[in-house]
Amino acid sequence: MDSINITGARILFEIPVTDSFVIKITQAQVNSWIVILFLFILCKVLTRNLKVKPESKRQLIAEFIVEKATNLVNENMGQKFIGFTPFITALMALSACSSLLSVFGMYSPTADLNTILGWSIIVFILITYYKMKGGFFKYLKGFTQPIAVLTPFNIISEIATPVSMTFRHFGNICSGSVIMTLVYAALASASALVFGWLPGALAKFPFFQVGIPLVLSAYFDMFGGILQAFIFAMLTMLYISSAAEED
Repeated sequence: MDSINITGARILFEIPVTDSFVIKITQAQVNSWIVILFLFILCKVLTRNLKVKPESKRQLIAEFIVEKATNLVNENMGQKFIGFTPFITALMALSACSSLLSVFGMYSPTADLNTILGWSIIVFILITYYKMKGGFFKYLKGFTQPIAVLTPFNIISEIATPVSMTFRHFGNICSGSVIMTLVYAALASASALVFGWLPGALAKFPFFQVGIPLVLSAYFDMFGGILQAFIFAMLTMLYISSAAEED
């Protein structure tokens, strides 16, 4: 058990601003920019030399993604919010690709609480904006509904929205990473116990780590990450459209 090391994002380097203030650059930040760069290049490739009548599979893929994303937003938010399609699509792609980094042995930014919290705060600002469009005092009055005595609970409920979105996404991805780490460590120990009698390097080779973790990895690293990206996007659409109904 001493060989198991489960920690958050490692600090890669620091940028000193003043004697008492230092900006710490972590794996989560660097890997987030890697994902953003990948998505930027992917978008440039898919949308290069577009034709009115598609002549390449690349354009067909791009049109398929746009069509499905537009339909998703239209079905869950309505035509009024069709302009949110790029935002919702970017949010899903960023979340899914960030979670899938663990498949390649890289630290997943979605396993860092700060990453998800940043996304949730952006969504919360949008929710508050649409609620306030009906009037600032009407927004404040909404906390007293249906009766004034429930005001503290309504305020807590409002703050709980970004908190619940953050911990739901972060908890699922982080727990998957922890479970996979424990599984790999257990398989390494089991290999040493069963094959420790083999000569030389064969005794230290983790035979049980070859192929066996694939099923769990397919769930925690792939299916789980994509599912949480979809859920986060669905909650975003639900909360924003609900706030607009109050407006």
